[in-house]
Amino acid sequence: MVEDQGPGAFAAAPVVTVAGPHVDRAGEVLTAEALAFVAGLHRAFEGRRRELLARRRERRAEIARTGTLDFLPGTAAVRAADWKVAEAPRALQDRRVEITGPTDRKMVINALNSGARVWLADFEDATSPTWENVVGGQINLIDAFEGRIDFTTSAGKAYTLRPAAELATVVVRPRGWHLDENHLLVDGAPVAGAFLDFGLYFFHNAARLLARGAGDPNSGPYFYLPKTESHLEARLWNDVFTHAQAELGIPHGTIRATVLIETVTAAFEMDEILHELRDHAAGLNAGRWDYLFSLVKNFRDAGGPFVLPDRNTVTMASPFMAAYTRLLVRTCHRRGAHAIGGMAAFVPSRKDPEVNAAALEKVRADKDREAGGGFDGSWVAHPDLVPVARASFDAVLGDRPHQKDNPGPAEPVTAAELLDIAAAGGTCTRAGLHNAVQVGVRYIEAWLRGLGAVAIFHMMEDVATAEISRSQIWQWIHNDVVLADTGEKATAQLVRTLVARELAEIRAELGERAYAAGRWDDAARLLEQIALEEEFPDFLTLPALPLLG
Repeated sequence: MVEDQGPGAFAAAPVVTVAGPHVDRAGEVLTAEALAFVAGLHRAFEGRRRELLARRRERRAEIARTGTLDFLPGTAAVRAADWKVAEAPRALQDRRVEITGPTDRKMVINALNSGARVWLADFEDATSPTWENVVGGQINLIDAFEGRIDFTTSAGKAYTLRPAAELATVVVRPRGWHLDENHLLVDGAPVAGAFLDFGLYFFHNAARLLARGAGDPNSGPYFYLPKTESHLEARLWNDVFTHAQAELGIPHGTIRATVLIETVTAAFEMDEILHELRDHAAGLNAGRWDYLFSLVKNFRDAGGPFVLPDRNTVTMASPFMAAYTRLLVRTCHRRGAHAIGGMAAFVPSRKDPEVNAAALEKVRADKDREAGGGFDGSWVAHPDLVPVARASFDAVLGDRPHQKDNPGPAEPVTAAELLDIAAAGGTCTRAGLHNAVQVGVRYIEAWLRGLGAVAIFHMMEDVATAEISRSQIWQWIHNDVVLADTGEKATAQLVRTLVARELAEIRAELGERAYAAGRWDDAARLLEQIALEEEFPDFLTLPALPLLG
């Protein structure tokens, strides 16, 4: 067992307090044994989690002081050595299409039935962490594994699961290291959302999944790890996995994890992250909005060369993003890991065929680029996009499960290329600022009502979209950006004007009664707080959590 504390540090049994409101069937998940398991994770590893969060702040201060970032000299030997991660289990050999979404009952059924090879069951950015969502999501996953999940809409439409052999493999994304779960206390302190999400899922389902037998292609406790900022944070996850498997008598290496490279600091430590997790590693994923958010957050005060233009003009083909994806594919394939591409977030419209056709062509081109660039699979947000993405990867993979034999470009990727935001071109416009306000207000309002995945302007948005929106507002204001289309300067007052206009338009669109039933005024105040205050909040969810109740 891996322990973070010295022997005998916790002689007394932990005091576990459930402080959340009533949730139907919660007793099936929040059993005494499951809570004791989560408490064990908290006691063993909470100290290290806190130390790593402090280290994030120290590293950000160093970036602010130097205005740059580079590969770690102390781990050069790891990057130079020849080694590989463990072979992927059969269920994770072919990952050409993965669908993402929250763990509400309807989404569980639709995602598993979607035809995708993998479903990312998301307790993080696509879930608003109300206690009902957190606990209910665990119940829904257990029901799915037991084959007893169904859902009927108010209009009478029924949803049921297809035969097990046709279902997607479940890969759970717990919350990142930075988020606490205030509804569960251990020894009077809130547990990490990561410990709770991982702990409950692993405790209830690891043995269940393994017991389904070697003939079941969907067996195994698999995870996506979000918001990782360093190989030391990956090391903590690896120790949590080792501890958890030992506690429940699960063979070492049963857990497999794919790490989202969605922070710029992690992009400089891809080899090291895979090395730390090598017995449990399944691959790396190339995020987009969170990666851009991380760039803005870390280099927000580094001046003009680091000012990001309108977010919708920054594509994965932008030079600095292309460098990041080349490095990811090359690193993964050298180490025997899967390289998973980014999100196609378009929500198809069945009412506007022209919008639909244009958007689907963009999705197709994006997935063609990823498949041609060496990725082994990619993400979509809607079941209708599964065949589009599958066609792109089928054309390259054929009958092969992946293309790890494709080493990617031979030329090295340099630190300068990863940080060359200026080469992306593009401009900062009032239209872009207006869009950031629109998306920020509309997403935050839905999140405050308990919705984590929200369709806005034909795109499925989650927390990452709101993060890049509010961080760009902050960056443009603090760097005295002049908007290219109007000649105005981006100011706090201009943003407040845009927020007020957006609220007025929403009120007119919804009507007074529907507007009053929402959380629009709260959302506007929160957006102004996180986008306009002098101090930049690390994550919008931190000041937002108390508003969930």
